[in-house]
Amino acid sequence: MTEHMRKELNHLEQRLLSLTALVQENIRQAIVSFKNRDVPLAQKVRDADQEIDQQEVEIEEECLKMLALYQPVASDLRYIVAAMKINNDLERVGDLANNIAKTVPVMAEHPNISIPLDLDSYTEETINLLDRTIDAFINLNLQTAKELLQEDEKIDEYNREVQRLIPAILRENPRHEAACVQVLWVSQCLERIGDHATNIAEDIIYLLEGEIVRHQDKLKKRTS
Repeated sequence: MTEHMRKELNHLEQRLLSLTALVQENIRQAIVSFKNRDVPLAQKVRDADQEIDQQEVEIEEECLKMLALYQPVASDLRYIVAAMKINNDLERVGDLANNIAKTVPVMAEHPNISIPLDLDSYTEETINLLDRTIDAFINLNLQTAKELLQEDEKIDEYNREVQRLIPAILRENPRHEAACVQVLWVSQCLERIGDHATNIAEDIIYLLEGEIVRHQDKLKKRTS
């Protein structure tokens, strides 16, 4: 690897870290705006999504430039391919934060309905999973990446709990249907963020072992 390419890869790493920080902050702000029915804050989240989109495009262009200029092979090639996929997953997570922010105007019309989940724990669990996957990518930690494949189960359980609670709330307060739909949507968005974090862990395994593990369990079931 040339010294110039090494500098480019280091710069790419920093760009991904910067994008991760922006995405994580937008998730937190989206949840705060949802909990507090804070419409102006929700709009700030939606505005910030444009910056996330712009950074995603710039990082992808940077990756494509390196592929064209240096024609990397083996581990360097896998690193750039993994970075492109992680970049895409981060942008999708940003979209989910934006989707959460979109629910706030509806929630603001229903100030009295309680939100039937521990949003603080749910959100921190989700962001922590995302943070750990990025840390595993930066440190090229294969063992952590493999462990993280199972880590989103707690996030899935939060989502299942919401699915169980909402019908009971609707039976008692049918007039809150619109707000309950928003609660369900936010829960599903957080669950999908956990899925994207798992995707990143799978990309790390591909980077370090050259093995594509995505959908592996489903494929084994089909052939068994």
